[in-house]
Amino acid sequence: MNKTQSLSMRYDPRELTDEELVARSHAELFHVTRAYEELMRRYQRTLFSVCSRYLGNDRDADDVCQEVMLKVLYGLKNFEGKSKFKTWLYSITYNECITQYRKERRKRRLMDALSLDPLEEASEEKTPAPEEKGGLDRWLVHVNPIDREILVLRFVAELEFQEIADIMHMGLSATKMRYKRALDKLREKFAGIAET
Repeated sequence: MNKTQSLSMRYDPRELTDEELVARSHAELFHVTRAYEELMRRYQRTLFSVCSRYLGNDRDADDVCQEVMLKVLYGLKNFEGKSKFKTWLYSITYNECITQYRKERRKRRLMDALSLDPLEEASEEKTPAPEEKGGLDRWLVHVNPIDREILVLRFVAELEFQEIADIMHMGLSATKMRYKRALDKLREKFAGIAET
């Protein structure tokens, strides 16, 4: 390692912005992973939370998070910075969650077709009833997967509507409209429960 490389290695990744960490990753990967590791550290909790809420269980969420982190590791060198790193990360996350969701749905259909008892399979991993969960999780079971993802990206990942629209390949107005309708549906649903 020459003197210039040695000096460029001396930095505290916690003090750098996402953009600076991405630039460092372009230069360092795959020999040095400090910048990449800091990016993942910053987003890992929210990333897991997004996956868990979208997929409905921690096991699948953990698998998807691992896959996302690998895709980021191998894709970071090609990330051009046309969008924010955060938007790019959640775009990958969204696509991986969709893939996992479809895999699970196909698996369930196959079990049904083979006449296996899906309740027996599900009992291995007891998921609490919606009433037992608190906060956002309790609400998310009442909306379809696309609306759920919009709500998760807005409330959990704290993305702007334009970022959500870009990730989901939807128009901005369509994204806002789906968001509003999902909230209206949830308000109606939970207003009825509150009155009883």
